Amino acid sequence: MTGLLLPIANIAGGLLLGLATLDKWDGDKNFFNKIAGVLAPFQSVIGGALIILPILNFSLLAIVSIAGGILLLTHAFGKVPALEATLRKISDKLSPFKALIGIALLVIGLLNIL
Repeated sequence: MTGLLLPIANIAGGLLLGLATLDKWDGDKNFFNKIAGVLAPFQSVIGGALIILPILNFSLLAIVSIAGGILLLTHAFGKVPALEATLRKISDKLSPFKALIGIALLVIGLLNIL
């Protein structure tokens, strides 16, 4: 049902969340920093897609997408006062795994496209 939207959102979210690790692999080329710079203004849209699209087509891998969406939407939690405390707790628990979740999203997205 979600077609290519979820794999593309996974790749974009993976690039944003896994940037610290990807930048180390890239060396001096700044390839991933340039891509992340283009994607950064769309962080909220990508985060929202990573939460909503997996719910429409739920699978075990969807949990990784939802976790990535929560991490990408941390800055917007104040706009949902009823859920802010809960979402911040979840985000704080996921934060140490930010790069791992990002790389997992990138791999999942690429495998889904292939």
